[in-house]
Parts: sequence; structure tokens; C-alpha cells
Amino acid sequence: MVIFKKSKRRQRLDRALKKSIDNVRAERRKRFRVLACVKDAEDDFITVRMAAKFAPNDTCDVIVVYVRPIDQGLWSGGLQLRLARQNMLEAGLELPGLKLLKDALAALREEGIDTRKWYRMTGHQDAWGDPAGDNKVEFVSEEGRGVVLKLKTAPDPASGILDQYELGPYNLMILGEPSRWRGELKSWFGTGVVQRVAVLSPCSVMVVRPSNGKRGFFICTTGTARCMQAVRRSAVLAHTIGEPITLFSAAKNEEGVKTAKENVKNAKALLEAIGIRVKKTLTAVGDPVEQIVENGSNHMCIVVSDEGRSAISRLFNPSVAYGVIRSARTSVMDVR
Repeated sequence: MVIFKKSKRRQRLDRALKKSIDNVRAERRKRFRVLACVKDAEDDFITVRMAAKFAPNDTCDVIVVYVRPIDQGLWSGGLQLRLARQNMLEAGLELPGLKLLKDALAALREEGIDTRKWYRMTGHQDAWGDPAGDNKVEFVSEEGRGVVLKLKTAPDPASGILDQYELGPYNLMILGEPSRWRGELKSWFGTGVVQRVAVLSPCSVMVVRPSNGKRGFFICTTGTARCMQAVRRSAVLAHTIGEPITLFSAAKNEEGVKTAKENVKNAKALLEAIGIRVKKTLTAVGDPVEQIVENGSNHMCIVVSDEGRSAISRLFNPSVAYGVIRSARTSVMDVR
């Protein structure tokens, strides 16, 4: 067997590249980064507008991604592709999703994030043998705030979105509600974009629905350490964007009411200790999914905590969080 060893120069280059990537990722972890996913049938760019709301200051970045299917038919000419790589937004190409990204940028401007005077960079990366590959335009303000438009190529949207996380990292992914929901088992095998991302995403996921003027974060707790971390993190976000907070805990039966009341009491004490005011605490008795949906759907956002189980475990024992994401009539954030 012949073993090929890398040259010392190649090894040095690899180490330098890895160090550079690690440095970039370390800097990104200091910021709050929101990934807004757009699709062909856009409803007034609701994911982009929600991302702008959740990224209110210069410590936050917004990345907008559209995943286009692989095109190995080489329909785009070489000259056009070179133009696309130089300046995706002004290349004059009709690549799928390009107009959506332009419109998403306009939606961000309407929400107060105006990139017209920011420094602009473009980037290209080969992907899946597709002639156009992955393309992005990045805008950076003088204060260091970033907005990225990403035209990504992948076999399917869910794979593209999950792959984009690996290029992140991100604190939150925002997706629009699907036209219809499928079971978790089917979502594992790729028949539902939102379901598959919700099951497999390493970071928090929000499925956004129209708020219709509703206000407030409805934050659910079961009293576990993981859940208390989710309470703190989501409450900080609510406090930052000026949304009132309601704490909620559901008891499956009357015997669990005392524990539910202790859960919201402890969560309130935790938030008050860090200077965050709680508007209301609430408990209810019954099936957790039904009670959360019934009591929380008059709020802008329901917040549930990921249970920390593996994706395979969630396939055969559906989580409360996933049940709420499917059934709620308002936006739901699954905190991880």
C-alpha cells in the first residue's frame, strides 16, 4: 500500500487555514447571529422581518439564505458566471432565488437595517458540481454589524440549511411555517424541510407565523436545569427587544400543580435576580402540548425548551417542543 504524506509546506498551509477558520468562528460566537431562511412562496418576508426584530443592535448579525437546487446542466454561460462571482446582486442573472434575496434586503431596509452605505464584499465557492455554486454578498457597517445574503446550492433545502449552520455558527434559525405538517418519522427521511431542520438543528429554531399585533414572550418551564437555561436566554432576548414576559408551567394532573407553581416561581426569581421583570406567571392542568398551545397562542411567541434527547429518540417518542411547534397558532421558538 502506498501512503502519500503531505509536504511540510502543505501542512503549514493547512494549519494556517484551520487557525484562520477557528479565529473567525471564535469572533462570531461573541455575536448574536440570526439565520433567516427564505423560500419561493414568500409571505411578506416574515422570517427576514422577524430576524431584524431579533437583531436590534450592532452586536447582532443577520444572514439570509435561499437554497437553490443543483443544476448540473450547465445552463449558465461562463461569462455570466464570472459576473455572478464578482457581484451576485448586479450580475443580471435569473438564478433561482436571486430576486428573493434582493427583496429580502429591501425588507431589512424597511425594518431599519439599511446597508446601502455599508462596506460590501462578495464571495463564491464551488458546490456539488453546479456551475454557479454558492454565492454570497456581505455588508458590514462601520460598527461591525453584518448582513449576509447567501444563495446556496444543495440537493434539497433542509440539507442546505443544516449545512449552512456548519459554516456559521448561529444562535437562532428562523423558518416559515410549512403548507402542511408531516410526522416526525417522515421528516427524518427528508419529506419536510421545517420538520427536518427542527429535529436536526444544533441551535435554537423558530417557526414563525404572522403575529397580527400580538405581543409578548410566553416562556414555558418544567423546572429542569436545561429548561431554566432556556428561560434565562429567551428572557434576555425578550427584554432586549422590549417584549413583556409571561412564565408558564403545565401540570399533567392535580398532584403536579404544586410543582408547576414552584417552577414558575423559581423562574421568576432567576430573572428578577438579573434585572428582568416578569409581567405574569401562569399554571394549568392537562396535556402539556394542549395547555401550552391554548394559553400561549395569544402571544407573539411561545418559547419551549429542547429536552436534550437525540434526534433518533425524538422519532419514536415525539417531544413536547415539537408538538407545540406543529400545533401552535403563533410563532414558536425551540431553545437549544
